[in-house]
Amino acid sequence: MIEVLVLYYSRHGALRTMAEHIARGVALVPTAHARLRTVPELDTPIGHIPDEGPIYVDKTDLRECAALALGSPTRFGNMAAPMKAFIDSTSDVWLSGALVDKPAAVFTSTASLHGGQETTLLSMMLPLIHHGMLLVGIPYTEIGLSDTAAGGTPYGASHVAGSNNEKPITETEQQLCISLGRRLAETTARLNSG
Repeated sequence: MIEVLVLYYSRHGALRTMAEHIARGVALVPTAHARLRTVPELDTPIGHIPDEGPIYVDKTDLRECAALALGSPTRFGNMAAPMKAFIDSTSDVWLSGALVDKPAAVFTSTASLHGGQETTLLSMMLPLIHHGMLLVGIPYTEIGLSDTAAGGTPYGASHVAGSNNEKPITETEQQLCISLGRRLAETTARLNSG
């Protein structure tokens, strides 16, 4: 069974919902399974366990996964500090080469349509490239990518949450998350079949 790590940071719930839809897409591939993990707030005590939802990521999750979907809300056109802090702690994983040649995808949520979705997705891609990962995006054969009036980019799945996080994930945004998860799992399955 191919395990896809779906790793995200979510303060208001949109990224968690997106991660769950990506996991649904992964599950559409019979040989794949999603492992949902999150990162803690910066001031979370070491060893703390979340009260609900997925547990906090451990670097073992990175070493054991066959692929990675990485999600963070936008903070001034960049990934949020808790996700960046976790990524910055992975030098030992980088030195070991544990992520080399594994597929990866990224996803984000912003307050506004032009709130830095693409720059945030690109900011998350950079450390993944340094880890030697193979990036998977969303091709324009996905109709929702051309028709969306909300989130959705070829760089990865995205969502427009509104300035007060009042906008739920649209049907198109949901479908693009599912599509990205499925494509990531299918790519991983093809790479692992030989």
